[in-house]
Amino acid sequence: MIQPTEKDHSYCQEKAAKSGSSFYYSFRFLPRPRRQAITALYAFCREVDDVVDECSDPGVAAQTLAWWRNEVRALFEGTPQHPVTRALSTAIHDYALPEAIFHDIIDGMQMDLDQHRYLDFPSLEVYCYRAAGAVGLLAARIFGYSHPDTLEYAKSLGTALQLTNILRDIGEDARRDRLYLTLNELQAHHIQPHDILQGHPNQHFETLYLKQIERAERYYAEAFTRLPKVDRVAQRPGLIMGHIYHCLLQELRHEGAAVFKQRIALTPIRKLWIAWKTWYQYA
Repeated sequence: MIQPTEKDHSYCQEKAAKSGSSFYYSFRFLPRPRRQAITALYAFCREVDDVVDECSDPGVAAQTLAWWRNEVRALFEGTPQHPVTRALSTAIHDYALPEAIFHDIIDGMQMDLDQHRYLDFPSLEVYCYRAAGAVGLLAARIFGYSHPDTLEYAKSLGTALQLTNILRDIGEDARRDRLYLTLNELQAHHIQPHDILQGHPNQHFETLYLKQIERAERYYAEAFTRLPKVDRVAQRPGLIMGHIYHCLLQELRHEGAAVFKQRIALTPIRKLWIAWKTWYQYA
């Protein structure tokens, strides 16, 4: 088994810090070995996500994702080459991280290349699992758990987080010709896809938008209910992420159609306050 170097871990740390994501606030309280493992996992997610978001040629992006699939196989065979997979080399053994779930994450990135529309929520739910639920399953293992229901909590929380991302990024996604509001729900609310893609929602949008928020709320409630008490202390980093994003969801509810023109976000100090408060709430 390859031993990661400090240079490998520093690469992952810089990748995580540069993103400015709420994820970064959720694991800064962890002890060093778990913090390094979750930082490496997050850096992996950023790497494969950047393939889709930053590469203008879909063919090149597909080839790069194929390279990452091979690199994941190399990771589990003990021959990783990239700093991120090298940093993950001890974590996959220490926390029993399944190879298949890493491929699920890459499948989610492939969906972003191949599919820009979703007919109904069951098909969107598959995407939510691959884009976020799968990450939650790996993160829950790194944080530590003793009850199998904790993994169900992690999947539900991942879906809640991804639904929140979808609502936050409606405008940005539309400008990339991506639409994650399902076609059958748009039709039921008398909204044409091109209205969303052009950033000109009609008078029915608010009703649809509030229903999407209520769906996300149900997933947050389901996740927090499913988490067994015995694992709440260990899963505090995930709970921090959940509470930060749940707070963001409330901001999205308040801002409504403003998401087409600006990116709604919490300030760093507010995220840090939520992280600190949640950490000690579950101590």
